[in-house]
Amino acid sequence: MIRRRTFLKLALSIPAVAQTLPAPAGQQETGVPGKIITVLGPISTDSLGVTLIHEHILVDFSGYRLYNPAGWNDDEVIRKMLPYLRELKDAGCRSLIDCTPNFLGRDPLLLRRLSESSGLHILTNTGYYGGSDHKYLPPQVFSETAIQLAARWTVEASEGLEASGVYPGFIKISVNPGALSEVSRKLIEAAAITHLRTGLTIASHTGPAIAAFEELDILRRQGVAPDSFIWVHAQGADAVDHIRAAKQGAWVSLDGLAEDNADTYVSMLQSLNRANLLHRTLVSHDAGWYEPGKPNGGDVRGFTTLFKALIPRLKTSGFSDDAIHQLTVRNPASAFEVRVRKL
Repeated sequence: MIRRRTFLKLALSIPAVAQTLPAPAGQQETGVPGKIITVLGPISTDSLGVTLIHEHILVDFSGYRLYNPAGWNDDEVIRKMLPYLRELKDAGCRSLIDCTPNFLGRDPLLLRRLSESSGLHILTNTGYYGGSDHKYLPPQVFSETAIQLAARWTVEASEGLEASGVYPGFIKISVNPGALSEVSRKLIEAAAITHLRTGLTIASHTGPAIAAFEELDILRRQGVAPDSFIWVHAQGADAVDHIRAAKQGAWVSLDGLAEDNADTYVSMLQSLNRANLLHRTLVSHDAGWYEPGKPNGGDVRGFTTLFKALIPRLKTSGFSDDAIHQLTVRNPASAFEVRVRKL
């Protein structure tokens, strides 16, 4: 069933939908290897360009029980967030991966409007967020099997998100820290099944290494190769675990870059570079965002620290232009390419 708010937004934007709809359902997201799926449709991997792989436009922390997608006005969000996206594009960025999952503020029509207005490629996702003591999980997660959950996500990949004409470009899940709970195991199993059906990459908000390696073990048992998996928030682990995961083929994502930790990020990247594993590494800010319920959407952290602080530091630390291109262009394109990755 289409949510009332989504239906109203869709009805108001029918002319735009007609002009920007991607290929008909069943002809795009489940069958376009070599492409990136943006909110405006598929593009070639070569078109992605400099990319931030983990950011947020809007996040609603109310939790599933209180979640109300009518709790924000898209025009107000656009007025607040569009200047930050334009600043990002002026800094040389071409694409932004929005990692806000369903029931935390995922808004495909909002993202499409912002993509059109900013000129940035934007990706959104399918999946469920299982961290924070299951606060954001819908009831079916606890009663359905991994196969049933994967069927839901596969429908979103093949038919679009909430009848919006927008398709997910990756799978976003979250698991509990430490040894995986039964629910977290179910989520990564569902993500594995969905990946095999759709070719969408799995980005898992994970953090500590113990959970990351348990996830990788589950993926292997499902026949899914490690390069389908992005270890989100790997910056909380140490260099030994970064290298171990990258050697297995996983994407090590350092996504908490800020003005006050840029030197730490240089050190982590140096470690991975010395191990010849920069090609398995991703970096971003986990920044933004408009927060419903706060005056004027709350305080926003911009998206340009990578360009203003990290890249200059990398250059003075001996990173070549090609290494920076690897980190900001080639790696994101490879990580988010639609492609089934089997063992």
